[in-house]
This record gives sequence, C-alpha cells and structure tokens, in this order.
Amino acid sequence: MRISDEARVLLTRRFEVLLPHLNERQRRLALATEARLLGHGGVRLVARAAGASETTVRRGVFELEGGTGPLPEGRVRQAGGGRMRVEDVDRELVPALLALVEPDERGDPMSPLRWTTKSLRNLAEELTRQGHPVSAPTVGRLLKEQGFSLQASAKTLEGKQHPDRDAQFRYLNEQVKEHQSAGQPVISIDAKKKEQLGQLPNPGRQWRPAGDPVQVEDHSFYFIGPDVDVAIPFGIYDLANDSGWVNVGTDHDTSVFAVESIRRWWQARGRADYPDANRLLITADCGGSNSYRYRLWKAELAAFAAQTGLTVTVCHFPPGTSKWNKIEHRLFSHITMNWRGRPLTSYEVVVNSIAATRTRTGLRVHAELDAGAYPVGISVSRDHLRSLPITPHDQHGSWNYTIAAAGAEDGSQVSPSDRDRTRAQVLTMLTDPRLSGMTASELDTLRNQLAPAQAAQAEQRKFQQRGGRRLQAPGAHGRPLLSNADRVLITVIYLRRVCSQKVLVDLLAINAVTIGKVIGETRTLMDAQKITVTQTTHYFSSARELRDWAEGGATTSRMELSQALSHPALTGMPRSDLQALIDRITLPYQAALEERRHRQRGGDRRPGTRGGLFRQKITDADRILATVLSQRGLCDQQALAAVFGVSRGTIRNAIEDVQPLLDQDQYVVTPAERRFATAADVLKFVAERGETPC
Repeated sequence: MRISDEARVLLTRRFEVLLPHLNERQRRLALATEARLLGHGGVRLVARAAGASETTVRRGVFELEGGTGPLPEGRVRQAGGGRMRVEDVDRELVPALLALVEPDERGDPMSPLRWTTKSLRNLAEELTRQGHPVSAPTVGRLLKEQGFSLQASAKTLEGKQHPDRDAQFRYLNEQVKEHQSAGQPVISIDAKKKEQLGQLPNPGRQWRPAGDPVQVEDHSFYFIGPDVDVAIPFGIYDLANDSGWVNVGTDHDTSVFAVESIRRWWQARGRADYPDANRLLITADCGGSNSYRYRLWKAELAAFAAQTGLTVTVCHFPPGTSKWNKIEHRLFSHITMNWRGRPLTSYEVVVNSIAATRTRTGLRVHAELDAGAYPVGISVSRDHLRSLPITPHDQHGSWNYTIAAAGAEDGSQVSPSDRDRTRAQVLTMLTDPRLSGMTASELDTLRNQLAPAQAAQAEQRKFQQRGGRRLQAPGAHGRPLLSNADRVLITVIYLRRVCSQKVLVDLLAINAVTIGKVIGETRTLMDAQKITVTQTTHYFSSARELRDWAEGGATTSRMELSQALSHPALTGMPRSDLQALIDRITLPYQAALEERRHRQRGGDRRPGTRGGLFRQKITDADRILATVLSQRGLCDQQALAAVFGVSRGTIRNAIEDVQPLLDQDQYVVTPAERRFATAADVLKFVAERGETPC
C-alpha cells in the first residue's frame, strides 16, 4: 500500500506530539494500532515515522492481536519482566556487604572500612573492589531489606547502675504525685551549662540574608580562662504550671547561688502561684551545686525553709540519671533551641534570649540577671549540719530528706552576711600578737613584703589556667573569700603551730582544700624569701579552745599540763630559767630536725603543707621539758609518755634529739629528790603543791 508523502508528514507530526506523553507500553500499543490501520508495510512505515524499532512495533501488534488485557495501575510491564536483581546474580554480594557494615559482630577486626565512614558510596566502592560491582542506590536498597537504617548514637549507657535506681524513681514519682494532689508546689532544678560571653560560635542556624552570616571568632579557646565573663543559668521549672524561672549568675555556681535562685523564684513567682502552700518538693540531680553530699546545700536550704516557713522536701535522682530530670527536656532544651546560631555577646543577650523562649504547649520563661558574689570554698561543719532540722526518709535517706520550717529565731541558721561577718571577726582575733607572734606593724610589714610575690603568683596561676597571655582586662567577678593579707595571716598561724588546718576550717567556715591551697602557695613564697616564724608554746586542738583562750583567757588542758609539769619541784629550776632554756634550745632543735629530715628525704622539702596535721604530737617546748624531766630521773620513759599523752616512742625520739643540744648548752643535771613510778604519782605530787595538773 502506497502512502502519500503528506500522510507520512502528518503521521510523523502526530507521533512527535503524542509519544512524549506516553509510557513505554502505551507508546508501543499506539504505534501498533497505527501499523494495523495502514495494513501491509505499516510496521516499517510507522517505525520510520516514529523513529522506533520495527521489532518494538511488531511486538505491540502481537500484544493487540493476542488480546492481552490492561496491566494493573502503575505497571508498564508484566510481573517478572526486566533483568535479574544483582543479589540473585551474585550470591556472595549480601554476605560481603554485611561483613563490611558489621565487622565487630562478625569478628572481623581487619575490615577495610572499620575506621571509615560507612556511607553508601564508600560501601559500593569497596564491594566493587572486592569483585562485586554494585551502585550506591543498590547498596541502600540491600541494607534496608536486611533491616538496616540510618541510626545516630543513643545516650543510654549510664555506667554502673545503683541497686536502688528503679526504686528511687518510683519513690520520687510518688512524692511528686502526693505533693501535686495536695496543691503543693513541685519544682525541678538544675544549673545549665556555663556560657562564655563574646563573639563566639554557637551551634545551630538561623535565617539571615543569603551570603551574610554572623561573623564569629574562629578559635574560641583563646577566650578560656579566669578573666572571661561567664553566664551561669540556674533554672527552676514548675511542673504543674509548665513555667520556668532562670537566674543568670555572673560569679560561681555554688550551693549558695543555687538556693538563692530558689529563693528568688519563690519571692517573685512561687508564693503568688501557691498562696496556701506550706510545703515544697524539689527534684534535683545528685551532683553539681545541689549535690546531696554538700553540707552547704542543706544548710542554705534550712535557712530558706526558716525564712519562708515552708517544709522543704528534696528528692535526688540516682547517680548517672540527671537527664531524666524534667527541667532538662522541658526547659533547657527549648532555651538552647531558642538561641541557636546566635553568639552570646553580653548578659543582656543571654537574659533576653532565655526570657523569649516559648513553646506551643504553653511554656513561658522568666529570666533575670544575678550580679551577686558567690565565692567558692565556704564550709559547713558537721556539728552545724547535725543541728539543722533535717529528717532523712526511710527510703534512701541520703537522697530523700525533709527540712522542717524551723523558726529563724532559733539561731541555727546562718546567712551569708553573718558568715562573712564572723569570718572577719576570726581573722581579727588571729592577729593577736600572742597567736601571730608579731605586732600589728610587723604583720603589716610582712604582708607588704609578700604582696608583689603574691600578685605575680596569682598572675602565673591564671596564665596557666588561660593557657596563654591575657587578651582582655580582668573582670570584677570571682571575688575570693580571703584577701592576700588574710592568706599571709593564716599561713603564719599555721606555721607557728597554733592549730591544725582542721581547726582553721572550723573557725573560718572555709573548706580544707581552700585552706591547704592558701597555706601551700604562701608558704612557698615565704620559703623563697627565707622568711621564718617562731613556734608558739600554745597548741589548740579545737576551734572552741582557741576562741575561749583568745576571748576570755581560758586555758586548755594542754596548757595546764605544761604549767603543772614545769613546777620547780619537778624541773629543779625556776620557771623563768626553764623558759630561758627552752628559748635557747628551740632554734637549734628545729635546725637539727630539719637537717635530719633533709637527709631522710634526700633533698629539699617540697613546697606546700603536710595535709593540715602536725607530725609532732607535742610541742617543741614540751619535748624539751620531757627531756629535762627524764634527765633528772623523775620517772621512766613509759610514765612520761603517759603524762604527756603520747607513745613511748615519741618520748624516746624527743630525748634522743634534745639531749645533745642540752649538752652543748652545758646544762647541768640535778638529780630529782624523788622518783615516781607512774604518771598518776607525778600528777598527784603536783596537785598537792597547789598546781592544777590537767
């Protein structure tokens, strides 16, 4: 059949318009329909006009003549059409893929991709190298069919779990429900991560004009150190009202700061939301400034309870479960999202960003700046803690306890201002020349002499903390508990062996770590400048003894014992002569001891302290007195040890050290008129002569 050229052109145009809109099967059937209508030679003519293969057109004709019905919607070919899957052709492909993605489970420590990101492209390239050619999309399909998916790491490992972990969760939940059902406030508290202020990068992104990102520093570690301003957000989340209160501190995250944040929340918001409340439940983690171990935390809460009249119950989450605290995912997470991608350049930015935090569920947050000073190192004694109205619960009393609303008039609560005032009074008391061994002018001279060295030492310490030179002027935050003058005074008192570090801790309400560090650093400076202090003959074993002696002249049992044993009837010389002998022997005795210890150490003494406890169980004056009594044959060494309350070895060592010095001083021994068999006989003899032995 002959077809005109005009018909061919029209057929070609029709195919050009229609075929691009059809799928594979539809095109094949449309071409076959035209070929059947044209009759003989139609297959070749249609194939040329459409630019298709004659085989394709002929196959379409066979499908029409065979009466094949329509295919299911969405399919172009019959089921089973197309080439075989690559995993069916290569049976070793899937095992090789699993060996790459599961090297640990399959015991393959030498897997090629063990230390490489296992992306689809990397997996496909490694499989191809091993002789299993495959594409990245096919690898993704195979992994999904094997039950794999993209997974991020899950923070679920909490270390060794406490045996009471689950029981504590249940108990805490019961406490929350009981307080809420009674209309009592329940708050979740914690300190958020400290934020450095400056043009520093902050994770996250925010909408800005294209090509105009916020310019931030590329190396934030230059801004680490004691001189960098830091914002310390401490949050209080009200579980019932879905509201947050954030107190942004500028100094230190201490227990005093934590309780002050709770106090501010109660005064500004809590008592208004709960006007009839007489109890308060606090849920907190086990560490940080609100740690269940901190005495200061409990002492400050007791002061808060007395001030507000609330009975405060605290329930701590078990160790390692702080992220279960409601405040973490109901308040802090939203704050982080709100300031993402925004450098925290000032306290105003921090406070306003926190206060602007909102959620669709109704969360509202109030934030304010707290520029108060909260120095570290404050200590609370065990005796003071025992005096507080704290009742441990039957269920793990260290984690769960209730603080009664004791009246403020009972005097058991100490405010920060009272604590500072008491510390100043103690420092003034320690300047007594009888304790310091110096007049006021001599003590000031020593302070001025050490001041430049103290400043240099502090700058060196901050240089090490910063890891480099100072990049900005020092801030006003971080007020220390002790001034440089106070540090010198405390070190002098300790080196004179007036008392141990433990007594200084109780007197000043400063923890032992701070006291030890102060003495160690100042003592190093004094040793470098060859500054020595004389030892006192008055040793105080408790803070009460020292206070009573300094304020009222009360004597201690040790003083009374030394006074009794220095009776002329025992020493064979007037007290004035004995004191002169002690004064002459003390310095060479200390020098001899230091020389012997130098030989034992094999070098100079390491700078610092000895942990706050003196090695000597009795003073140097008592050692000289014990040697004099022994030389006179008053009693044996065992009786002397019982009199002084020390071991026989201590007395023996004292005699061995002091006797050569007495010989050099040409001390003439006068035998005692009477020898005593026991310590009781010695003390009885002294008492009969009108002395108070102890």
